[in-house]
Amino acid sequence: MSILEFDASTFNVAMKDTLIERLTHYVKIHTTSDAKSNTVPSTPQQWDLLHFLQDELKAMGLSEISLDEKGYLFASLPANIEQDVPVLGLLAHVDTAPDFNGKNVQPQLIQHYDGKPIVLAASGDVLSPDDFPHLTELVGHTLMTTDGTSLLGADDKAGIAIILSAIEFLQKHPEIPHGKIRIGFTPDEEIARGADHFDVAKFAADVAYTLDGSVLGELQYENFNADEITVHLFGRAVHPGTAKGKMVNAWDRACHFHTNLPPHFTPATSEGYEGFIFLRKIDGSLEHCKLHYAVRDFTEQGLSASRQLLQEAVNQYQQEYGINTIQLEVNERYRNMKEKVEPHRYLIEIAEQVMKELGITPRIEPIRGGTDGARLSFMGLPAPNLFTGGENFHGKFEFISIDVMNQAVAVVAGIAHKFSQLKMTEGGKND
Repeated sequence: MSILEFDASTFNVAMKDTLIERLTHYVKIHTTSDAKSNTVPSTPQQWDLLHFLQDELKAMGLSEISLDEKGYLFASLPANIEQDVPVLGLLAHVDTAPDFNGKNVQPQLIQHYDGKPIVLAASGDVLSPDDFPHLTELVGHTLMTTDGTSLLGADDKAGIAIILSAIEFLQKHPEIPHGKIRIGFTPDEEIARGADHFDVAKFAADVAYTLDGSVLGELQYENFNADEITVHLFGRAVHPGTAKGKMVNAWDRACHFHTNLPPHFTPATSEGYEGFIFLRKIDGSLEHCKLHYAVRDFTEQGLSASRQLLQEAVNQYQQEYGINTIQLEVNERYRNMKEKVEPHRYLIEIAEQVMKELGITPRIEPIRGGTDGARLSFMGLPAPNLFTGGENFHGKFEFISIDVMNQAVAVVAGIAHKFSQLKMTEGGKND
């Protein structure tokens, strides 16, 4: 597809102060999600940010604003052109990860970063280039960090700030043509429920981008295939004082099972397109212990091989201890979005070209995880992922470059402009 070039100087975005103001306010609103909850959203505090954003969308003069009972907030920026072009969706999530404290976030702002270690004010921990070498590439940037007592929440409140700042930029520059843009803010992404109640038909976008990535230039449209596998091990509880020859300790059996697995990749030993088997949790009792494994691979064949490895280990265990001493449970989580995005290749081509014209080197890398975009792609809304500038998500060493956020605003505005040059056809979109 040939997409017309644009004058990059038109997209000389200068919204750092706006981004700082937005992000600072958003991260101070506690929005941690909870996988143990049965409510939607999973935590009531997510409503605090959703209602604040609803008011912000109204104040910006956007249209078709709706917030449903499940916590999905949608709005529209109307087109300023007459021709029929694809409707572009922009998505981010309001919740933060339950992996680390998300309350009482007190962000630190470092102006003109000098490349030296940064002391996190409250905890005394040090964010150092020795541990996080990419910091050396951000000398001169404005950084926002935590104070060491919480995560920051740039995942994904930075995405929200970027989207709204890009919309504001387009509103201030009506000379930049764009089609209709749909905005969506969702709950519970961090606990893999963000797409559970997403109404694709109501959102009514042809394609979308999630703003949930990391370093400058990141453009992602491949993610892990994911299964959750639970190995159940059964024992027999007997008072330890009279247990000889009677007790069967399921905890001991669990340790034996895991340490005797055949060699395999783990998160700590894999990278790039390598998958892994990750023991992420052990729970249960003397009589019933459960090993919870996250199994990930970029191909179905690789995922199947990992499942087979665990099944063979179970078979071997049964031969040693008996058929009823162990059970394997497999639950599918999500699949690689690539097959759903590839038919809409212009999504990738446009984002690549915009970045290049803005002097940004695209970094097309696989997502070693999953996103709402992956599930939405299989629900009929192809949604690759764009960078935000945040790093070290889900912990106290999380930080973000405001300068990179500013560049993300320019990329989003540039993509919206490119979409205004597309034409709709009965069988799809072309130029």
